[in-house]
Amino acid sequence: MSDFKENIATFARQFVPSYRFIRTHESTLGNSHELQTELNPHSIKVLNWNIAKNNFDKPWFKDFFRILRQYQPDLIFFQEVRMGVGVEQIIGFNNFSWAYAPNFIDAHHQTYSGILTAANISPLTKKAIVTQHYEPLVKTPKVSLITEYTLSHQQNTLLTINSHLINFVDINKFKTQLQEIELALSTHHGPIIFAGDFNTWNRQRAIFLDKAVTKLGLKPVEFAPHESKKIKRFLLSPPLDYIFYRGLTEKPTSSKVLDEISSSDHKPLLAEFSYVDT
Repeated sequence: MSDFKENIATFARQFVPSYRFIRTHESTLGNSHELQTELNPHSIKVLNWNIAKNNFDKPWFKDFFRILRQYQPDLIFFQEVRMGVGVEQIIGFNNFSWAYAPNFIDAHHQTYSGILTAANISPLTKKAIVTQHYEPLVKTPKVSLITEYTLSHQQNTLLTINSHLINFVDINKFKTQLQEIELALSTHHGPIIFAGDFNTWNRQRAIFLDKAVTKLGLKPVEFAPHESKKIKRFLLSPPLDYIFYRGLTEKPTSSKVLDEISSSDHKPLLAEFSYVDT
């Protein structure tokens, strides 16, 4: 791993100008467009996808609008989303309330890069958690975004967290980010959805992730074996992308990995939940 990190650092010095990627002072950006006032506890459809910064490209738009038409997600968790600096709307999300947490600005293209959570209702609260540590190539942090939503006719709220976990660093820095997320979620006693790209490309990372979600009482969405093998991996590594949940009932027949989607090297994950207050 040390040789690999040294090679990454050498590449950065040779090909990535030190001034290109700027840490942003923005915590969250967003737009509220309320179509309804509560999530339907009988059907909460979730889409999780690392879109690899392709949301300015026509093939991605074609894929995205096809997913919207066919699956009609209520909650969308995207990682690696680009947004123009000074732009107040992300194309394709006019009919959603969305929150965006950037982790850096690309000075060359004048765009943010970050994670986006969208829903067909406005969040009650939103909060970004930025990592203490930085990835070596662009020397920028990773970010998680917490949003909270009202459930129809229920006292409890749904807390969601959209995360992109830190890469190309030693395991202790990876573990530190997970501990920060654990702490943020530990005070919420209602249902939780925790989705994202976890960069679990080796067994050690996967073990730390499993310990963190188990401690929080979360379990992963179960994909059928033929679906699970479509999830992004590095060689024979564990999957990189997950949807975890607590306090909800999963509808197994609705869990899908959209292998036909090719506009990103990650495949979209779909799941559906229901909620009954006990």
